[in-house]
Amino acid sequence: MRKLALLSSVLVCVAALSAPAQQPPAPSAAPAASIEPPSGERLLMEVQAEGIQNYSCVTENGASTWKFQGPEAKLTTSDGKLAGSHFAGPTWRLLDSSEVKGSMAASKPAPEAGAVPWLLVKVASHNGNGKLSAADYVTRTNTKGGVAPQSGCDAAHQGVAAPVPYSATYRFYGK
Repeated sequence: MRKLALLSSVLVCVAALSAPAQQPPAPSAAPAASIEPPSGERLLMEVQAEGIQNYSCVTENGASTWKFQGPEAKLTTSDGKLAGSHFAGPTWRLLDSSEVKGSMAASKPAPEAGAVPWLLVKVASHNGNGKLSAADYVTRTNTKGGVAPQSGCDAAHQGVAAPVPYSATYRFYGK
């Protein structure tokens, strides 16, 4: 019985040595950037956005393309009450007069086709005193719509605007 077990082990080793070398797995696509705020940040507020992503038909490098101009959205609380607005900058302004402007820190594709990416935005400036006064980061998730049109922008349509409906969840984080 011991001889049979030993012979079996030897055969497994010989088979492994005579097998062609295994290539390491091909690198997969780079993982999506994390849109989580840094550790130590806590959720200050969450709002829903309903509005439009504005695009304009322009010529860049000899080709006509839809260029993003900025959002226009109303912000509401979970119970549907108006909380403020979101507009170019990107800027968020609440009814309590607090306002933040930010710059994109990270982005990852939205899971839903035709939806603008999910974002992590670092707050660059504050105005006013209120709920957003302590905000350091903003995330955009749960997006629907908002992607630039696939057609309709050519030399004959320069300057034409394309407001595209979108919705999203915005969360504000601070220490």
